[in-house]
Amino acid sequence: MVIVTGAAGFIGSCLISKLNNDGFNDIIAVDDFSNETKNQNLLGKQLIAKVERFSLFEWLEKNPSQIDFVFHIGARTDTTEFDYQVFEKLNVSYSKQIWDFCTQKQIPLVYASSAATYGIGEQGYDDKEENVHLLKPLNPYGDSKNEFDKWVLAQQKCPPRWYGLKFFNVYGPNEYHKARMASVIFHAFHQITTNKSMKLFRSHHPLYKDGEQLRDFVYVKDLVNVCLFLMKNQIKSGIYNLGTGKARTFLDLARNTFKAMNVPENIIFVDTPLDIRDKYQYFTEANMSKLTQAGYNHPFTSLEEGIEDYVKNYLMKNLYL
Repeated sequence: MVIVTGAAGFIGSCLISKLNNDGFNDIIAVDDFSNETKNQNLLGKQLIAKVERFSLFEWLEKNPSQIDFVFHIGARTDTTEFDYQVFEKLNVSYSKQIWDFCTQKQIPLVYASSAATYGIGEQGYDDKEENVHLLKPLNPYGDSKNEFDKWVLAQQKCPPRWYGLKFFNVYGPNEYHKARMASVIFHAFHQITTNKSMKLFRSHHPLYKDGEQLRDFVYVKDLVNVCLFLMKNQIKSGIYNLGTGKARTFLDLARNTFKAMNVPENIIFVDTPLDIRDKYQYFTEANMSKLTQAGYNHPFTSLEEGIEDYVKNYLMKNLYL
């Protein structure tokens, strides 16, 4: 059996779809299932049980099962929330419980870290574990992810295999429920549908022109492929970047969204909101050499291909993965 936390969420539900397609149907889906829009992500998925997030360990005691792997994807991900205690409960304390459970039962673990741990990139974007304590995230969400990474690296007792994945800017199907925190492509699609135009943040940095801010945008289908690779292959435990290794501009993103929708380009620049302006990342790019050297050699989807697939096969049809 496989446990997936954050199962009804964007990445968790796409991961379950991938697991099902690979023949893994004995899945315990763990989440807060109170959001009916979010629950649409699980329709048609093959599951053994749906377990409320904070009832998991009690459920496991009452339903002893042979757990073969844990994917801890669930997290509070709101980068605009500035109360650290909001993140402490789920992103740190609950994650420690998951780690301790996997250690005690000797179950391999993949958990979601984040590229938000890198801050503005003063230390670069290398997934070197000796640099983790030097990182300066820009918000409490990033802080919580980095605090857990630091805690993990200090542990003497560990699961038999464990992997912390620093997700970069993930986009793709099943993010309909994410509202403000959905990907830029999701928002671009809806702006273009409604207004035949798209707004991008104006640059407030002298080294970047408007729209030429850079991000490493990674398609969720590639992300779940990596998760399955780690489940099936016994590579060295540790923290790994998970992007494409290729930064692209927001202009690239916008133009490809217009193209996929067959709508003429109409891009409008607006000021970056003051509440996030001093915490805005102008460049992120994952150094992917650690994962590739560990044996992952599957090519990543280009931004052009990913946007075309996402827009034409999911957003325009209102379909789920």
